[in-house]
Amino acid sequence: MVNLENVQKQGVNPYLPSWEYIPDAEPYVFNDRVYIYGSHDRFSGHVFCLNDYVCWSAPVDNLGDWRYEGVIYKKTDDPLNHAGNMCLYAPDVTVGPDGRYYLYYVLDKVPVVSVAVCDTPAGKYEFYGYVHYQDGTRLGEREGDQPQFDPGLLTEGDKTYLYTGFCSKGDKSRKGAMATVLGPDMLTILEEPVFIAPSEPYSAGSGFEGHEFFEAPSMRKIGDTYYLVYSSIVMHELCYATSTHPTKGFEYQGVIVSNNDMHIDTYKPADKPIYYGGNNHGSIVEIKGKWHIFYHRHTNGSSFSRQGCIEPIEILEDGSIPQVEITTSGPNGGPLLGRGEYPTYIACHLFCKDDAMYSGGLWMDSQFPKITQDGKDGDEEVGYISNMQDSATAGFKYFDCKGVKKVKIKARGYAKGVFEVKTAWDGEALGEIPVDFTNVWTEYESDIAIPDGIQSLYFTYKGQGGAGFASFTLE
Repeated sequence: MVNLENVQKQGVNPYLPSWEYIPDAEPYVFNDRVYIYGSHDRFSGHVFCLNDYVCWSAPVDNLGDWRYEGVIYKKTDDPLNHAGNMCLYAPDVTVGPDGRYYLYYVLDKVPVVSVAVCDTPAGKYEFYGYVHYQDGTRLGEREGDQPQFDPGLLTEGDKTYLYTGFCSKGDKSRKGAMATVLGPDMLTILEEPVFIAPSEPYSAGSGFEGHEFFEAPSMRKIGDTYYLVYSSIVMHELCYATSTHPTKGFEYQGVIVSNNDMHIDTYKPADKPIYYGGNNHGSIVEIKGKWHIFYHRHTNGSSFSRQGCIEPIEILEDGSIPQVEITTSGPNGGPLLGRGEYPTYIACHLFCKDDAMYSGGLWMDSQFPKITQDGKDGDEEVGYISNMQDSATAGFKYFDCKGVKKVKIKARGYAKGVFEVKTAWDGEALGEIPVDFTNVWTEYESDIAIPDGIQSLYFTYKGQGGAGFASFTLE
C-alpha cells in the first residue's frame, strides 16, 4: 500500500486521483472554486470518451484539494443518443446572459452542436437544444457546412462566440477553426461561421505554418486581447494565436505546452521527447492572479486513457506566453516537499533507450513502460508504472530536498537488477537500489544522498525482466 499523505497535502500532476481519466479540460473559476469540464475516458477503453460527463472542483487557494461533484450529464440525455451508442466528445461551458450555465458538446457520429443547461456550475444539466440557423436548420447540416467538433465558448453581453473545428493534416475538405456568433437564447445563429485559423492545406503565407489548427479551439480574453488556444497538427502541443477581435485577425504566437516536452531545450535537446505524448487539449485560466495552462497526458500505453495536468504559466508584458516544462509539481505552484513517500503515477517523464515517440491508438505490448492500474475503470486504487525494462527511466520534477540520505522504492515483478537514482535524465547515478524477483510489492532501500536544494529525481532501471514501480521514499 502506498502512503498518499504527501500527494493529498500538495498539488501534483495528474491533479485528479490516479483512477480518474478526464482529458480536454476547460477550466473556469466560479464563486472562488476552479471547475473543470472535460470529456471522460475509460481506463483500458478501446476508443475515446466512453464515460458520462462528470465535474470536479477545487478551492482557488489549493489546487491539490479536488472534490468530485458527480455526474453532470449522461450520454443518453441527448435525444439523438437515447440508445447510448455515441460518445460525448470534448465539451465547454459558458455563463449565458440569464446567469445560467450552458454546456456545449458534440456526439461522435453527428455533425451538430448540442446544448444543455443548468442553474449551477456542477448540477444536473438538462438537454436544451441544438445550435441552429434562423430558419431552424442545425449548424453542420446545411449544404456547405463543415462538421462541428470540439466546441469552445466565450460570452460577452448578449452574444456568445462559438468556436469549433477538426482538421487533419492533408484534409482539403476542412479549412480550419470556425467562429459562429449566437444570440441571447444561446442557440440561434446571429453571424454565420467564419474561419479564424487555417488547417494545414490552407496555411501558406498565414504565419501558422508547421503549427496549423488541428482541433480543440478554446478562447480567453485578457485585457483587450483574445487568446485562441488550440491543438495543432503536431498534436502533442497546445499553441496560441491572438487578435483584438473575437472572429478575425488572429496571428500565430507560439506553443504554450507540449505533453512530451518537445521544443524545450533547457534541460535536454529540443527535439527529444521525454514522455509518451499524443493529442492534447486544454486551456488557460487565471486563479488568484496567476495564470495556468490545463492540458492532458496519455497513460496505459493508449490514446484512450488520458489524465489532466496543470502548469503555471507567465504572460509577459508584451502578451506573449513562453512555453513551460511539464512537471510533477505544477499544481503546487512550487517544488514538492523533498521528504516522505510519493506514488510513481505522478511521473512527468517516462522513456527508455528508444525515443518516447507515440503513434496513437493502442500499443499495450511489452516494449514500453507505462502508467497504469491493476483494477477496472472506477476502482479507487493507486496507479503505478509497469514494465520498467532495461534503460526505462521515470522522472519527477521538482522537489525541495534537504538532508536526504536514504532512498526507498517499492517494486515487484520478474525483474532482477538495480534502480539508479539521478537528478538529471542523462546524469550520473548518485547510487543504486538493487531489486530481485518478487510477485508482491516489496520495499528496497539504499543509502543515497540527494543534494540539498530544488532537484529533479530520475529512476532508471538496469537489469533483466520488467519491473513494476509503485513508489519512492526520501528520508
